[in-house]
Amino acid sequence: MPSKEENPYRPIEAQVLEVIPETPTIITIRFRPKELMEFRTGQFVAITIPGSGEAFFTPSSRPSVKEIMEVTVMKVGKVTSKIHLLKPGDIIGVRGPLGNGYPTDKFKNREVLVVGGGCGFAPIRSLMYTLFEMRGELKNLIFRGGCKNPRELVYKNEISEWPKQHALDFKITVDKSEEGWQGNVGLVTTILENLEMDCPGGIAIVCGPPIMMKFVTLKLLGLGFKEDNLYLSMEKNMSCGIGKCGHCRLGTYYCCKDGPVFTYNQIKNFHELWD
Repeated sequence: MPSKEENPYRPIEAQVLEVIPETPTIITIRFRPKELMEFRTGQFVAITIPGSGEAFFTPSSRPSVKEIMEVTVMKVGKVTSKIHLLKPGDIIGVRGPLGNGYPTDKFKNREVLVVGGGCGFAPIRSLMYTLFEMRGELKNLIFRGGCKNPRELVYKNEISEWPKQHALDFKITVDKSEEGWQGNVGLVTTILENLEMDCPGGIAIVCGPPIMMKFVTLKLLGLGFKEDNLYLSMEKNMSCGIGKCGHCRLGTYYCCKDGPVFTYNQIKNFHELWD
């Protein structure tokens, strides 16, 4: 059988260990690949469901845990619907890791702001694990997150512990409140005011739906963040994951091969940036 290096399309078999409900439409799949698959936070993998196809996801798990991986999946189509039917013991395929992750070495001795929205919480969770492990090398760490309503907030029990366990400036907001919600109500841009950090000298990382990323980016630029210090995770429609099909082209880049992590300065002039 050709090796993964000889055939980049070959998935590795993996066994599903656990299926964790997150919201009415989102689950987290924990699985163990049969071959070691190390990844850097921000990279992505292709999940194959035999007979149905494959879909791409950024792992939501801790990169330093190398034997087990997690992906968080919203039910939106054929393959994701099949993933939602998985149960412990099932066999799936995993291809990757693919793309380039966050350049965390550049974050050392800097103040770091992380902004996540909706489905963007999955890759942000992995990033936060990495930043917690290097917390002593960061001057400051701030998290701001938002979602449509409290029912759509993923990892709600886990993230509520982050401020208690780590030196973390933490705020969450929802677009629309529901009974029992006691937090902020409003778009995520409403909790970006009065940041206690040196914005011009700091790092900002944004991941979420395109419309959220657009307005958060404009807000952060207005606060003084430099274009080269503003990192965006651009997950366009991917088919091959290795820069061959062209489906995820963004200007002169391929999101799968050259990204999905870019600085705003790299991609700011492409008209299709927020499509």
